[in-house]
Amino acid sequence: MPVLTTDAESETGIPKSLSNEPPSETMEEIEHTCPQPRLTLTAPAPFADETSCQCQAPHEKLTIAQARLGTPVDRPVRVYADGIFDLFHSGHARALMQAKTLFPNSYLLVGVCSDDLTHKFKGFTVMNEAERYEALRHCRYVDEVIRDAPWTLTPEFLEKHKIDFVAHDDIPYSSAGSDDVYKHIKEAGMFVPTQRTEGISTSDIITRIVRDYDVYARRNLQRGYTAKELNVSFINEKKYRFQNQVDKMKEKVKNVEEKSKEFVNRVEEKSHDLIQKWEEKSREFIGNFLELFGPDGAWIERTDV
Repeated sequence: MPVLTTDAESETGIPKSLSNEPPSETMEEIEHTCPQPRLTLTAPAPFADETSCQCQAPHEKLTIAQARLGTPVDRPVRVYADGIFDLFHSGHARALMQAKTLFPNSYLLVGVCSDDLTHKFKGFTVMNEAERYEALRHCRYVDEVIRDAPWTLTPEFLEKHKIDFVAHDDIPYSSAGSDDVYKHIKEAGMFVPTQRTEGISTSDIITRIVRDYDVYARRNLQRGYTAKELNVSFINEKKYRFQNQVDKMKEKVKNVEEKSKEFVNRVEEKSHDLIQKWEEKSREFIGNFLELFGPDGAWIERTDV
């Protein structure tokens, strides 16, 4: 297994180059005790502070090529992905699926930023940090969740969690005074890109809700939420409730019209059947009459005798 050389660090302190020469000092081989990927989905993923990797075996630096070839079962590739994950949706899940399946033997750690950091650098969230942490624990691709993840990854953080690679989409992420917060990770050869899912994002979902605000406000008033809970003014509450009553009346009228239409259709069907039966009976009656009173009928023959 390759080992780090003493000069294999970048300016940021992240290991950068590898050497195939074995270490000069002979050491007894220590077995890896790294946490293993989840094999069962009957329980949520644990938090990192419960299962931080305490493995004492040397955690040799891997190249992407080595990781793709596969690693021993007791030495999974530790992949890290981070984000806000507000209103967790299919785009988030697909990104994590890609991160999880980058290598044959992967252990996926997901860092979730706290409310304080997120509100400071990105903006207000719909879900609070506890809700966002829990959402990630119940994603099938996640092996471990790191709460209060840093906005910018430091060498100390990477070392503490024995992270081999960082997975994120390749678009430069400018924030916190940096043109790309993953620049130093890319320079260290630890960055593995994933693809964004077009057409779905937290911002898109929030935009839909804001655009159709009146519809959702009326919907939740009908479901028992108070105007105070919805932050709706007194006037708007009365307007929404009136609109709901109007909609109920429209629905009743529509139901009556449908039932009336159904009744008329049934009457028409019965009338058609009655007319058809009357026509059949009429033909039968006329035929019998002609047999009795027609030119060649039996009645005429009797009267001529």
